[in-house]
Amino acid sequence: MCGRFALATPVAEIAADYFGIGGLDATDHGISFNIAPGRAIATLRAGEHGAPECSWARWGFRPRWADRQAPQPINARAEKAASSRYFREAFAHRRCLIPASGWYEWRQENGTKQPHYITLTADAADSVLLLAGLWEPLDDPPGACCAVLTEPAAPALAAIHPRQPVVLDPACRWQWLSPEHTTRDAVRRAARRLPTARLRYWPISTAVNRPQNDGEELLQPERAAIDGLRATE
Repeated sequence: MCGRFALATPVAEIAADYFGIGGLDATDHGISFNIAPGRAIATLRAGEHGAPECSWARWGFRPRWADRQAPQPINARAEKAASSRYFREAFAHRRCLIPASGWYEWRQENGTKQPHYITLTADAADSVLLLAGLWEPLDDPPGACCAVLTEPAAPALAAIHPRQPVVLDPACRWQWLSPEHTTRDAVRRAARRLPTARLRYWPISTAVNRPQNDGEELLQPERAAIDGLRATE
């Protein structure tokens, strides 16, 4: 799953580097090291005429036809999104990319949950991860809502959590957003996964458990957890 993530690169820089477009309000860079559900997050998506645009969306998905008491899931299972009444219209027509520097997962260890940070390898050519998402227009600010697509975790990550966000190879970003792809097969062909060899992870402090904690220090390796893992090797 994906219930918390970080973004350390200004949104305007990401929009320019990956799509050659302008970013969001220049006074808000979108940088945060502990992005939690319910917040407005940056998304990259196809605009009215198919050209990419950068827009805010509340993290928590609810179709416009659903009443205000309906669930607002932050994740959508990639295996079912194309057929789900809740997500199928967005899967066909309103896909987006959610930029992230990395995401957090919690692993069960000796009766406790140890948080881990998953991010790009140190030698990665890309500056951010592009998470596959779905969005829906809203009548209220910020004008849209979204969810992160998830799938069964790759073997290299399954030891941390059984599911993970769908992380796309930047090379397929145009195809993923293309309004021409509307069927399940076409969308799935467009979605090229980022090789897991480009990812790394390490245990971090439980300070990340509190959304109020939001600083780069959250990404620092948790020495006690690392020493404990080495002791069991």
